[in-house]
Amino acid sequence: MKIFEEIESEVRSYARSFPRMFNRAKDEFIYDDEGNEYIDFLAGAGSLNYGHNNDLFKGKLVEYIQNDGITQGLDLHTRAKGEFLESFNENILKPRDLDYIVMFTGPTGTNAVEAALKTARKYTGRENVISFTNGWHGQTLGSLAVTGNGHHRGGAGISLGGATRMPYDGYLGDDVDTTNYLDKVLSDSSSGVDKPAAVIVETVQGEGGINACSLTWLKSLSEVCKKHEVLLIIDDIQAGCGRTGTFFSFEEAGIYPDIVTVSKSLSGYGLPFAIVLMKPEIDQWKPGEHNGTFRGNNHAFITAKAALDNYWKDDKFAKEVQAKGDYIAQRVDKIVELYGEGNFNSHGRGMFRGINCVSGELAGAITHHAFQKGLIIETSGTEDHVVKFLCPLTIKQENLEKGIDILEQSIKEICAKAEEIPEEKDYFEGDYSVSDEVEKMHN
Repeated sequence: MKIFEEIESEVRSYARSFPRMFNRAKDEFIYDDEGNEYIDFLAGAGSLNYGHNNDLFKGKLVEYIQNDGITQGLDLHTRAKGEFLESFNENILKPRDLDYIVMFTGPTGTNAVEAALKTARKYTGRENVISFTNGWHGQTLGSLAVTGNGHHRGGAGISLGGATRMPYDGYLGDDVDTTNYLDKVLSDSSSGVDKPAAVIVETVQGEGGINACSLTWLKSLSEVCKKHEVLLIIDDIQAGCGRTGTFFSFEEAGIYPDIVTVSKSLSGYGLPFAIVLMKPEIDQWKPGEHNGTFRGNNHAFITAKAALDNYWKDDKFAKEVQAKGDYIAQRVDKIVELYGEGNFNSHGRGMFRGINCVSGELAGAITHHAFQKGLIIETSGTEDHVVKFLCPLTIKQENLEKGIDILEQSIKEICAKAEEIPEEKDYFEGDYSVSDEVEKMHN
């Protein structure tokens, strides 16, 4: 462990929450040097939806490497890329009646977001992009500009422009439809908001606190975008690839986004891989106008195809994910009912769930305690106050139950030690009526 302290940057993060030397992982388990076994409810921050070293993919990857298959292909036509595209088209796009062009970007989620933003601006000739409170879209400058988190935006060291923030669903209370506000702002030439090239949104805000917008709100957002001739970008990097119960998280809303970003679990194996999907008329790029050395990760093409062929040829896997999601929701709702003195609440959709513990200190104590009991689970939200469920979608039911049992016991024990459970602050609470003193001043 000493070497990490000596020469690795202070920017490291997850390693501080889980200070062990890990050396092996299989399915939903991770093992450390001392042989301790941990149930993984982090899953590579959502990049391991099919678990660690999935046997359905591993053999195909090893065989490909042993046969000297191409590793780095730039954007050359390779058999691995062609077979991935065929599988993606047949298993994902055609069954959903989605007519998209596939753009291979740099290998990470933020590369896909940058490419999506550039695509929208190039197509429309407009600069401004609407994003949402608590949204998270990546760590490079363009992605940070549309990200809400102040801590990470502050790391840019430069002004971040080209974006206008709007309130996400529920941000102003459950009874306020914030798409009406967006519609009003875009309809009013004196609102001060320049007509945007696009609106970018997560259907479930992962790093923002597992805030899931309603399907009604998402449909309304799509209609507002159409009304004002603004492109709709769905950032499906964390919520996609089955996390909410369908391959794309927007499917249940019945919408057809103009642009979609996909990454994280797309490779199926935790390998870097990202794409942008766009309607054909939006693909206005000239050859080489947006490129990147590592667009052609052929190892990722191999495992991504295996994931699609094994899990998405029919709806069997999706139904399994939905059933597990229902079980998680049931357990989480019971936990918030039993603990937290009525101040906890749950968020999310499918197997993308969170428990809002109100306090980051409390949530951190819970996840630390759970780790000591053999569960790896992290927090999210502006104050790291939400305990985030991101277990592999392929987790066996018995291990899913065991992991939630560990978490529940940890919550029970930490809450029992807490002097008080804080209440969630209502920013619209208070008496805003004119005081007697002020009235006297004006009389």
